[in-house]
Amino acid sequence: MSSGVIASASHYSKFRLITLLLVVVVAGMSQGLLLPLLSIMLEDSGVTADMNGINSAAMYIGIFCMMFFVEKPVIRFGYKKVILAGITLVTVASLLFPFTQSLAAWFVLRLLVGVGDSSLHFATQLWIVSSSPADRRGKYISLYGMAYGLGFSLGPLGINLLPFGKPVPFLVSCLFFVMVLLLVLRMKNEMPERAAKDAAAGNRFVATYRAAWFVLIPGFLYGLMEASMNSSFPLYALRIELSQHWISLLLLAFGAGSLVLQLPLGIWSDRIGRKPVLVACGIVGSLAFFAIPAAGGSVWLLFVLFVIAGGVVGSFYSLGLAYAADILPRAILPAANVIASIHFSIGSIMGPTLGGYGIRYVSVHSVFLFLGASFLAFALLGFGFRPKGQAAATAVEA
Repeated sequence: MSSGVIASASHYSKFRLITLLLVVVVAGMSQGLLLPLLSIMLEDSGVTADMNGINSAAMYIGIFCMMFFVEKPVIRFGYKKVILAGITLVTVASLLFPFTQSLAAWFVLRLLVGVGDSSLHFATQLWIVSSSPADRRGKYISLYGMAYGLGFSLGPLGINLLPFGKPVPFLVSCLFFVMVLLLVLRMKNEMPERAAKDAAAGNRFVATYRAAWFVLIPGFLYGLMEASMNSSFPLYALRIELSQHWISLLLLAFGAGSLVLQLPLGIWSDRIGRKPVLVACGIVGSLAFFAIPAAGGSVWLLFVLFVIAGGVVGSFYSLGLAYAADILPRAILPAANVIASIHFSIGSIMGPTLGGYGIRYVSVHSVFLFLGASFLAFALLGFGFRPKGQAAATAVEA
């Protein structure tokens, strides 16, 4: 192969990675904006915390339902076409929010946003993981996590556009989607590696659980944490009399912590292993969440705790995917990604629902106590996990 061809392939690989990361940034911005923005708008309309939480869960119900179907379209049509379909669906649904404040209509629109998000996230993360060199997989998937964290951190700042009119935050979000769509159109379509024809889907999923059950938990915890922080924290903050301005800045601090540590944790996990990093982050994260109720209305102490918590648990989803890619055969990576995304969706549905009911019926602090306990339990489970990647390969080939 000539040096010119190699250089051209390297240039395209960089363009592909950058474009996929930009897609993730914009998708993160959309999710980071919609969750607190819609929660605040419903709160201002007098909707109760539990009903607000149930409505917030609709997006993740859409993500959850789509994960049972998304693998086949990606295998049949390729990564690019699924990403384009996801971007289009999210953009159209987002444009429709300002035209109604009906809870039922918003529930349906959030479902559609979830379906679109599910499609583009599954395709982008699988494309990045499948094309990453093994010795840099932690770094590459950390870049994916950083891109999502950057977008998710910037998203809540769109709340400050509300004084210019309710449609403005939604229009700005859609404008970013249009820009990345134009970049995706320039990419070549690629297809994921297929599993053997005689490998039943059920066998792949069972084999994945047997070999990698622990590495699939981070997806659930990340969804639980993300949805709780962006849907329930605004309700918590309003009840301890924090302003909308501080709500957006504290959510930004949470995401900023994730951005600062995402890449270092990914590189560190390449060197010393994924499990030690995940366990250590789980312990530190649990302590930070337990400490938040004690901070009360002290915004500066909350700021520090949010940076710490976001920094250590913001990498959970990406590190879990990298760990799965380490111990599973490439042919069943799509199955692992499906399971991780389903777990993420379940956690995301539970987060705002439990958070809303907890705030109304248990304690205003309940969401942080629950998150702290969940991450501590994960860390303790990690001490007993032993990878069995070869068992997965054997089961799939059987």
